[in-house]
Amino acid sequence: MTKADLVNNLGTIAKSGTKSFMEALQAGADISMIGQFGVGFYSAFLVADRVVVTSKNNEDQCYQWESSAGGSFIIRTMKEDQVDFLEERRIKEIVKKHSQFIAYPITLVEGDVQEIGADEAVEGKPDKKKKTIKEKYLADEELNKTKPIWTRNPDEVTNEEYAEFYKSLSNDWEDHLAVKHFSIEGQLEFRALLFVPQRAPFDLFENKKSKNAVKLYVRRVFIMENCEDLMPDYLNFIKGVVDSEDLPLNISREMLQQSKILKVIRKNLIKKCIELIEEISEDKDNYKKFYDSFGKNIKLAIHEDSVNRKKFAEFLRYHTSVAGEETTSLKEYVSRMKDNQTAIYYITGESKESVANSAFVESVKKRGFEVVYMVDPLDEYLVQQLKEFDGKKLVSVTKEGLELPETEEEKKKFEENKVKFEKLCKFSLLYRDRRIRWSANMERIMKAQALRDSSTMGYMASKKNLEMNPDHSITKALYERVEKDEDDKTIKDLVTLLFETALLTSGFSLEEPQSHANRIHRMIKLGLNIDDDEMDQQAEESTVEPAVEQKQAEEEVSRMEEVD
Repeated sequence: MTKADLVNNLGTIAKSGTKSFMEALQAGADISMIGQFGVGFYSAFLVADRVVVTSKNNEDQCYQWESSAGGSFIIRTMKEDQVDFLEERRIKEIVKKHSQFIAYPITLVEGDVQEIGADEAVEGKPDKKKKTIKEKYLADEELNKTKPIWTRNPDEVTNEEYAEFYKSLSNDWEDHLAVKHFSIEGQLEFRALLFVPQRAPFDLFENKKSKNAVKLYVRRVFIMENCEDLMPDYLNFIKGVVDSEDLPLNISREMLQQSKILKVIRKNLIKKCIELIEEISEDKDNYKKFYDSFGKNIKLAIHEDSVNRKKFAEFLRYHTSVAGEETTSLKEYVSRMKDNQTAIYYITGESKESVANSAFVESVKKRGFEVVYMVDPLDEYLVQQLKEFDGKKLVSVTKEGLELPETEEEKKKFEENKVKFEKLCKFSLLYRDRRIRWSANMERIMKAQALRDSSTMGYMASKKNLEMNPDHSITKALYERVEKDEDDKTIKDLVTLLFETALLTSGFSLEEPQSHANRIHRMIKLGLNIDDDEMDQQAEESTVEPAVEQKQAEEEVSRMEEVD
């Protein structure tokens, strides 16, 4: 080899002569050669401390290449706008971020000056002082003293060590609520340390916020912060580290998205997070803290994760018509179900108080059935995906199709009332929407969306189904008035007012609130025996007086402006 060959082939790591030779071959050449990474030659150092290669080319002098596989010094001249990388602070930041947990020590050689002697006045000569001698010296500072606790046996790590590591990882001033320390071995190998915070940050669901707070390491080398493909969005409150032994060190974000290894890691992390939440739920007080902070994440998991939906449903907690001030799980609800009960009954609304006083709930409670109160806006989306739990269907008490167990006597009475109130069947005391339509609460939520689809609103928010209570005193009174005189002018106003009131009590909003107000005014006048003509005259007088007062006020302002 020539001097250039020795430099290029032996003096350059990852320079593959075999690969270059094969690339030079014509396409279709039938040849099998070993080596393509340019590191095969250096296997000689596995058995030798020193390697010497002597080679001569016919067209060049004889040269000798020699190496003892030792380290080397690299001197770089920094660009003017990159000199901050020479600062001690910057170097420490880089090492801490990327190589804090490397198994080998990384030291920073710092130069300093030490003063020898003191500036003391010489005895008898106050103006003269001893000369201070300054001596230069070098100090080695180890930058990666922190050892990765996730590589240790969980039984050997104390709670204080977990707390200290969590605070350094998350910059949280509080201790963690729970921790999961585990390792997976088999087809792939990785270790992980996951923490659940005490409380949710105020910007947990902000769009600009990072999707998760789990750091990815490969063999203790930091690769990526907030790896979006490592954890699903609904587990964005989990903080921790994942250290893989199988991913390559030079992996990029694009490679991560296509990595089968990462998909397996993600699947195992979700499984371990479910185990972690299950462990928290064993302590009632701790789980209350957890659910108050991260209950929305559980509901998002049910909405987004079809694979683990049933498991996450076990973590739901709700107030019910039976539980009182305490919350209950769906599993506990099912254990209290009546023998003749076939479904889990629920109602959605704005608050616990409003749904508890709903007439829909009363009709179900009279039969001795428990009703779940769902007052979180996310619950409306949750029930669209969670159709059943433990083999029991979830049924809304405000939707059409609610079937409650009835006796033969009740069925007979219903058929009789159906014929009796045929003239009033288009009016109701309750307002029940169809099964496939939005509930009143969902309609309110969708109307608040600035970017809502108007066409969807028109379809899902229309064609409500009405339901009437034949045993109500108002219904009976209306029936009697209709039987006496179907042309009674007040009946239309009374029934329409009753209809609109039912809309409001059911949680819907009125499209024409002014018409509703006018009807109320007419009913008030009727109750007070006030004549419409008298009211109109008073209204005209009340409009004239303010007009005169306004004109006088304008003249007063004009005079003040002239004075100014």
